[in-house]
Amino acid sequence: MVPIVSIIHDPSLTKIPDDHLRFLSTMRAVQGALIVSSSIQIILGYSQLWAICSRFFSPIGMVPVIALVGFGLFDRGFPVTGRCVEIGIPMLILFITCSQYLKGFQTKQLPILERFALLISITVIWAYAHLLTASGAYKHRPEITQINCRTDKAYLISSAPWIKIPYPLQWGAPTFDAGHCFGMMAAVFVSLIESTGAYKAASRLASATPPPAHVLSRGIGWQGIGILLDGLFGTLTGSTVSVENIGLLGSTRVGSRRVIQISAGFMIFFSILGKFGALFASIPFPIFGAVYCVLFGLVASVGLSFLQFTNMNSMRNLFITGVAFFLGLSVPEYFREYTSKAYHGPAHTRAGWFNDFLNTIFFSSPTVALIVAVFLDNTLDYKDSARDRGMPWWVKFRTFKGDSRNEEFYTLPFNLNRFFPPS
Repeated sequence: MVPIVSIIHDPSLTKIPDDHLRFLSTMRAVQGALIVSSSIQIILGYSQLWAICSRFFSPIGMVPVIALVGFGLFDRGFPVTGRCVEIGIPMLILFITCSQYLKGFQTKQLPILERFALLISITVIWAYAHLLTASGAYKHRPEITQINCRTDKAYLISSAPWIKIPYPLQWGAPTFDAGHCFGMMAAVFVSLIESTGAYKAASRLASATPPPAHVLSRGIGWQGIGILLDGLFGTLTGSTVSVENIGLLGSTRVGSRRVIQISAGFMIFFSILGKFGALFASIPFPIFGAVYCVLFGLVASVGLSFLQFTNMNSMRNLFITGVAFFLGLSVPEYFREYTSKAYHGPAHTRAGWFNDFLNTIFFSSPTVALIVAVFLDNTLDYKDSARDRGMPWWVKFRTFKGDSRNEEFYTLPFNLNRFFPPS
């Protein structure tokens, strides 16, 4: 969002007098930036350069990165839930109750409440929120309360078309500006790092082996293609890993790729039928904030679980973990506070692309943690501390043939391995 907001406020775009023309010009500028910056992940992924970089990763270096993929989003948890406590708190309690305390409840040997805890909880609390809205509970409440609690405040359903088929370049031909592209490249780089930690968290929650280096790199390449398609279709934002879906994988214990494929079909279906998409978009956001409290916490705990493969009696490991964790939380918080007060990031030079590049990178907790942890882990007594770092356990998963289970977990569907053979 940092480079996108910067593009929106670009002087060359803000001076356009006509609002609609300014909107179209801004969308084209974002499209161009996404198309160019997608090359970062495509090149690093399919050239296997990211696989080479991953050789410098170890369990002790990945602990703060994976943990901060979850912990770094703490401001989207209870602070959002608290915006409408009469909806958020019941959602949090009901979700935890269904997914944990009642997970043993089965129908025809299927753990219904554990598998569908999220769907059941959202449906019940959404209906409750709609009942409060329809009964006039928020009629005389402050505007901010109505925005966060009402199910009809945005008027999305009434204004959305029944059918709208998205198509490439629907806003016109993309425009390319070097400054916009450099800023967006930083966001793509941040996405690359956060996705790397998220992939490893997903494999652990799915009871799979850690992804081999070439599988990790291949995933980054596919993600780059997703960003390229985002730019072509004019979605405004790029594609990155869904942290909440990884947490949901741990909550439901469903790790089947078939589920993801069917879900993708549903998303395409709802993107065409505007009324249905708007219906789901009317869910009050505090409901999602309550869900994030659980799902982001699950992802963070996966990062901490990698500590079992390291020697935490080592002062070296304690230093790396502590410093990476602290700076991973503290540096982005400094950038956020500075920006909220000064209305621009700490990097504020005449070169807008340079400002966007630095501000974007240091806004991300996992990115800061990776820079600090990987640097310290590969420079502090690294030759004599392989066992303390957890490398004997880690190194056997680097190659596809290092573990016989890799073929089951990481072979591409639809016989696509003919075009992307494992290495």
